[in-house]
Amino acid sequence: MTDQHDSQTTPSTTTTHSKISQTTIANLRFEHLKDTLGIGTDRPRLSWTIETTTPNWRQRGYELEVYTTDGELKGQTGLVDSEQSVLVPWPFEPLHSREGLSVRLRIHESNGQHSDWSALYSVEAGLLSPDDWSARFVTPDWEEDTSQPGAHPLLRHEFDVQPGLKQARLYVTALGLYESHLNGTVIGDHTLAPGWTSYTHRLRYQTFDVTSHLHEGRNAIGAMLGDGWYRGRLGFNGGQRNHYGDQLALLAQLELTYEDGTTERVVTDPSWHAARGPILASGIYDGETYDARQDHPGWSTPGHDDHDWFPVRSVERDLNTLVAPTGPAVRRVELVTPLSITTSPSGRTIIDFGQNLVGRLRLTVRGEAGQTITLRHAEVLEDGELCTRLLRHAQATDHYTLRGGDTETWEPRFTFHGFRYAEVEGWPGELQLDNLRAVVCHSDMERIGWFECSNSLLNQLHSNVIWSMRGNFVDIPTDCPQRDERMGWTGDIQVFSPTASFLYNTAGFLTSWLADVAFDQADAGGVVPFVVPNLLDKDVPPAAAWGDAGVVVPWVLYQRSGDAGILATQFASMRAWVDTIAERAGSTRLWNTGFQYGDWLDPRAPAERADDARTDKYLIATAYFAYSSELLSQAAQVLGDTENAERYSKLAQEVRVAFNREYVTPGGRVLSDSTTAYALALQFNLLETTEHRQRAGKRLAELVRESGYHISTGFVGTPLICDALCAAGEEAVAYRLLMQTECPSWLYPVTQGATTIWERWDCQRPDGTINTSSMTSFNHYALGAVADWLHRTVAGLAPAEPGYRRITIQPRPGSDLTHASAQHRTPYGLSKVAWRLEDDKLSVEAVIPPNTTAHVVLPGRESELIEVGSGSYHWTYEYQQQKG
Repeated sequence: MTDQHDSQTTPSTTTTHSKISQTTIANLRFEHLKDTLGIGTDRPRLSWTIETTTPNWRQRGYELEVYTTDGELKGQTGLVDSEQSVLVPWPFEPLHSREGLSVRLRIHESNGQHSDWSALYSVEAGLLSPDDWSARFVTPDWEEDTSQPGAHPLLRHEFDVQPGLKQARLYVTALGLYESHLNGTVIGDHTLAPGWTSYTHRLRYQTFDVTSHLHEGRNAIGAMLGDGWYRGRLGFNGGQRNHYGDQLALLAQLELTYEDGTTERVVTDPSWHAARGPILASGIYDGETYDARQDHPGWSTPGHDDHDWFPVRSVERDLNTLVAPTGPAVRRVELVTPLSITTSPSGRTIIDFGQNLVGRLRLTVRGEAGQTITLRHAEVLEDGELCTRLLRHAQATDHYTLRGGDTETWEPRFTFHGFRYAEVEGWPGELQLDNLRAVVCHSDMERIGWFECSNSLLNQLHSNVIWSMRGNFVDIPTDCPQRDERMGWTGDIQVFSPTASFLYNTAGFLTSWLADVAFDQADAGGVVPFVVPNLLDKDVPPAAAWGDAGVVVPWVLYQRSGDAGILATQFASMRAWVDTIAERAGSTRLWNTGFQYGDWLDPRAPAERADDARTDKYLIATAYFAYSSELLSQAAQVLGDTENAERYSKLAQEVRVAFNREYVTPGGRVLSDSTTAYALALQFNLLETTEHRQRAGKRLAELVRESGYHISTGFVGTPLICDALCAAGEEAVAYRLLMQTECPSWLYPVTQGATTIWERWDCQRPDGTINTSSMTSFNHYALGAVADWLHRTVAGLAPAEPGYRRITIQPRPGSDLTHASAQHRTPYGLSKVAWRLEDDKLSVEAVIPPNTTAHVVLPGRESELIEVGSGSYHWTYEYQQQKG
């Protein structure tokens, strides 16, 4: 056996000895923010990544300087001896509301060298106190029937700008959705703003730099409002309107700063005017109806005749609920060109975009005034026609009535659809592919993770995971984007959060959602609701795996981002959940009463009884009780709370003892004798003896073999089973399970042409027919949680310490794969692993980012201890693939 590598302990790079090193600062970040204008904290933590050619690079210290917007030095740290480069505490005076600053950084190395100063990175505080607002919410002063969708309002106001304008900021939000305008131009690139939060407790506002949109003299500001989640129809069985309120309202504060230091404010107040706009109806589920003949040309420009517009009136709202965003806005992130235009058996025009996606259509058309185009959306075709029955009560239909004359371009503003196919009716003339584009919309998170391998089906599976995540991360983590649901189901994100956090920077996105978890949980007496924001009854029963999202998701974010602040913020919520279950379990420490979802969507479950699974639901509940208690103990330990760390560690042990007493036989059999039961017992470390763990691993592998390597798990077991098999030394079985293409399996939908992850293993049957269950979605990310195993095990890239300060490189080749790779942009920089098997030789490459270390476990050489610092590495040696 030969061993060839650039270096096992030192990467093949050169070292410079100049005073200024070859180290450069790649970026400087504030908190987990992508947008740093109008932030909501006065002490934003700082993170940076560096690029260097120096091997084994470690930071010795850093210097920070902060400057005013006029370029004056306001503060400096001097040299701080610290290796910390992620979430460094703000070292300067706290920011004041509206204060803008620029920060730059210089890094020092252990050899006395230092980097050049970085570029300046800007940050600006938003309105940090309710007292900063002089604007008040206003709503049109007219009568309307809020029990039905109606024409959406336009609001406008004119004002003067004096000479010498230096800066202008617009702070804006709405009860409902809004699109803001200045002088006839839409402000910002957001859509569906201000997004969906637990509005009773939190309402986000946005900040825009609008300096370039204003001019000396007369100006006009306006906004278009939509029902959105605030008062649009939401929920099951037809849902209900006005869940949060029955009045749309706008809050806008435009602040003008002049060169001489004077300021002015233009705010929403009773001097504004309102009119009914061209959007005649709009809803998240039902789509949008727009009559371009009802436009008010120039309505947001100065001089528009609004003498017949309605007055507005104030709406009372607690301004203490206003918060700045912590995650990225929803944006239009991609345009997709249709693949084909066909005619259905009934003669309808069908557009195929080739990809199941989330967003809406943008049309370019020319025709006579009054011509109405109807756009219907669906994920699949059934018997050649648009399959709309799966939408249940959602109409998912847009209508556009032409104004006539010149070419018109339009897309809906206040709705979104999940679709691959669209049906077009009423198109004037011949419809061409160039007339339509699908506008992909989702929260504009940064992509940070990639995976690729030699198997095209696995690559498509991974692509499907990404598209399902994109389609269901529309301001909150939803279950599905197409039918009358689209809610923040806690169980789905609980199992998917590790995958999500590898693929995208989700820290800001999910911490925002977790804030709503805590509020809605408090309203429900400590129970984490099934969905957040909670549209269901506040007197909701606790459900294992769903409610445990309140503990698991913060822990996952801490593990992947290294941010212990997330644990500190959520600790009371995490504790309230575990305490609630402990109270229900009582002295037995068994959670064995009440409602449970169980191993939801076990493939053997009846079509309309997704909870009727092979695994005992109370076994699952007690397993999660032990798991969350243990995670809570570890969180307390991280936070330095030794008393609670010991308390919940003791509780977790008591629950494990109870679990074994109730559900494990003396011989090591686990009740239900199911794959999910054994996967839980192994992955949650519930079994008390080595003998029982070995027995459980063998029995798990036996069950998978007996199933013909078909999936036999639901929502609970599916994310765990491959890891459980590998922990038991049954990697070959895990690979056989992964590579199965018959239903039920991960790859079966891929063989059926899926471009997203399905809710059910058999959404589409082998004969091409669509599952008849009313709960059938072709875009659900939960069962795609296996992608995290692809990243960590098939490719071999995982965090060994929170935030990837230490990385595990441990690829595990299997099946007939000849290569695989993963890349992840950690908080410290890009990490990478790639392996290739050719002619019985295995090559492994790894890239370790600066200021980190890695533990490398090479396939077939597991006994070797390899510890490396930052740099690039390459190992090549003889290797015989083990196949099962």
